[in-house]
Amino acid sequence: MDEKERLHHYLRVRRDNLLGKLDGLSEYDIRRPLTPTGTNLLGLVKHVASVELGYFGEVFGRPSGRHLPWLDDDASPDADMWVAADESTDFIVELHRFAAAHSDATIGALPLNAPGVVPWWPEERRHVTLHQILVHMVAERAQHLGHADILRELIDGSAGQRLGDPNLTVRSAEEWAAHRAAIEAAARAASSNE
Repeated sequence: MDEKERLHHYLRVRRDNLLGKLDGLSEYDIRRPLTPTGTNLLGLVKHVASVELGYFGEVFGRPSGRHLPWLDDDASPDADMWVAADESTDFIVELHRFAAAHSDATIGALPLNAPGVVPWWPEERRHVTLHQILVHMVAERAQHLGHADILRELIDGSAGQRLGDPNLTVRSAEEWAAHRAAIEAAARAASSNE
């Protein structure tokens, strides 16, 4: 696997992992804000699909032709970070898959050193290569997947990328409660030393 294939693989895995965070949840649970800033699972999917279309589309002169009204100049701030009631889950998931296919076509067609221009970045750093954008998008996806991991755990206690994730310690509910209690005790002990 060469460097381009490896980066592309990481991007694809993060895409699949993010969509997997929606599995088995109600419409309410995938849309509801779980942080003071309104972060929600389906909004994260909408956001990363929108961003990916820009970075692998406009940046390399390969626009998708897909109009995203939540990115218009007159759109509400952060309209790409949540999903309106009239935007169906199927619509957002289809957008995510469309963005992935469009990005995959760009990645497949261009070499890693292909030049691009990110018009929304400052002038001194807006000239980029496909390599830079692949790294940027893997990092962007990973960041938002981390957000989704935490949101999903808050919703139903699911943790890790999949059932039996080898990166997650196996504990019973009681063992997790004891683990959490030990961390809480350590935090309280440290704060009493202030």
